[in-house]
Amino acid sequence: MEETGLLIELAEGETDTVQQAAVVREIEDHFKQAEIEKADLQMRALLSGRFDANNAYLSLHAGAGGTESCDWNAMLYRMYCRYCEKRGFELSVLDYLAGEEAGIKSVTFLVTGPYAYGYLKAERGVHRLVRISPFDANKRRHTSFASLDVVAEVDDDVEIEIDEKDLRVDTYRSSGAGGQHVNKTDSAIRLTHIPTGIVVACQAERSQHSNRNRAMKMLLAKLNELEMDKKRKEMEKFYGEKGEIAWGRQIRSYVLQPYTMVKDHRTEVETGNTQAVLDGEIDLFIEAYLKQNPSPHEHS
Repeated sequence: MEETGLLIELAEGETDTVQQAAVVREIEDHFKQAEIEKADLQMRALLSGRFDANNAYLSLHAGAGGTESCDWNAMLYRMYCRYCEKRGFELSVLDYLAGEEAGIKSVTFLVTGPYAYGYLKAERGVHRLVRISPFDANKRRHTSFASLDVVAEVDDDVEIEIDEKDLRVDTYRSSGAGGQHVNKTDSAIRLTHIPTGIVVACQAERSQHSNRNRAMKMLLAKLNELEMDKKRKEMEKFYGEKGEIAWGRQIRSYVLQPYTMVKDHRTEVETGNTQAVLDGEIDLFIEAYLKQNPSPHEHS
């Protein structure tokens, strides 16, 4: 702002109209940059929760409805990939289960970048799609559901202990796209935390040991989120009834036919530009949610 003030003085004293116009353009650029930085600071001010600055684990699960839901799940996965790309976040797939005919049944991935959890926690919930199904020969309208779970990656200093006796460990063969080692060894790991019923899986690494380490980190993150949910007294959010991937539980609706609209049911924010949203332009929904639900200042 100091620089802009000096430029304004310079423009006022400039007699050459060409030079003056050039300085005015520079002033406009400064104002635009200041607006961007102000908006960014406002968003960061909302992200003051204990884990908001951390990386995030995201898990997408297709709801009931077979191929249609798996295809919707794949569309959402692409949307989050595009969003992460635009934000400069890195994304690494940890577990992947393809749909029987098309799409993705479930996928778990780690998003790495500053405030990844702070931003993406706004997306946690059930997402609903309404469209004319490309898999229906009669061109009928279908409604599909998919759920997104978002948990913060946590450091080892978080006070959660996992007793080995509480774990069931299963090994299986990797099913995702990969190198020559895929489908040759049982290197993929699935951990079930018996007291809570939480299941995590990892097939991203070549060795069983590496996959187990990554799965344990993910389990720690999910148990931490569970504790946070208990404190927030909102256990129905995600770890309760799994029947919530259905009507009445959606946070957002994406309507592609007979009209086009994406509407967030928590904030009432909506847009007719459905293609931009599916291409990762979801900042308007995230910002509205964070303004409505700012993080508490947590220092414990």
